[in-house]
Amino acid sequence: MAAMTEATERSRPAQRQAEIVEHVMQHGSVSANELAELFHVSLMTIHRDLDELERQGVVRKFRGGVSAQPSSVFESNVSFRLRTAKAEKVAMAQRARELIEPGMAIMLDDSTTTLEVARLLEDAAPLTVMTNFLETIKLLSTMRGIRLLALGGEYYPTHDSFLGVPCIDAIEALRVDLLFASTSAVSGSYAYHQEQEIVLVKRAMIRAAQRSVLMVDHTKLGRASLHRLAPLSDIDLVLTDKQAPPEALLEMRESGVKYEVV
Repeated sequence: MAAMTEATERSRPAQRQAEIVEHVMQHGSVSANELAELFHVSLMTIHRDLDELERQGVVRKFRGGVSAQPSSVFESNVSFRLRTAKAEKVAMAQRARELIEPGMAIMLDDSTTTLEVARLLEDAAPLTVMTNFLETIKLLSTMRGIRLLALGGEYYPTHDSFLGVPCIDAIEALRVDLLFASTSAVSGSYAYHQEQEIVLVKRAMIRAAQRSVLMVDHTKLGRASLHRLAPLSDIDLVLTDKQAPPEALLEMRESGVKYEVV
C-alpha cells in the first residue's frame, strides 16, 4: 500500500502538468494565480510546474503567467499550432492542391499548415512526397500511390519533426518540383523564424526546390522573429488568407512579391 501511495504521489505532478498544458493550449495565455486556484495547489508548486514545462519547450513564462503563443524568440509547441487558424490553413491548402499534378516530387516542411496539404494528396497519386514532419509522415504512410521519403535527423518533440545536419544533408541530396512551406513571421520583404535549427532546414528546402510556395495565415503577417529566414524574392508564390492586413499586402506588392489571397 505504501508503495502504491508513493507512486501516486510521484504521478501527480506529471498529471497536473499535462492538464496545465491542455488548459494553456485552450486559452493561449493564463496567469499563475489562476492556475494555482484551478488546480488547488500553491503558487510555488505552480511555478515549479511551469519551470518544468518551459524547460520542455511546451510553454513560455512571463511575469505573472504563462503562454503557448509565439513571441519573437519562442515558437509555439506543435500542439498549440494544430489548433490555430484551422479554417485559414485549410483554405490555403485547397489552393496549394491545385498546383500539384500526378507524377510530381513535392516537399512539405514541418508546419501544421502544410499538414493540411498532405491531407488532400490521396487523389494526386502517383506522387513522391518528402517531409521531416512526423505527423505528415504518419498520415502519408497510409495513402496508396504516395511514394514517401522521410527526411531524418535529430527528433525535436516541440516541433514533432526531424532537424539538424543529417536532415539538411538529406535535403541537399534531392531536387523537387515543388516545396510547400510555412514560417512563423513575415515582415516587409522577408520571412522570419525564431529558431536557427528550423531556419537552416527551411533554407535547404528552398534551395532544393524548383518552385517554392510559402503559406502564411494573417496572424503571421507584419511580424518579425529573431532569425531572418529568407527574402520573399526567393519564394515563387506566397499564399495568405482574406484577413491579411492591407498594409502587409501593400508591402509585398511594393516589393514585387507574387502573392494570392484565398
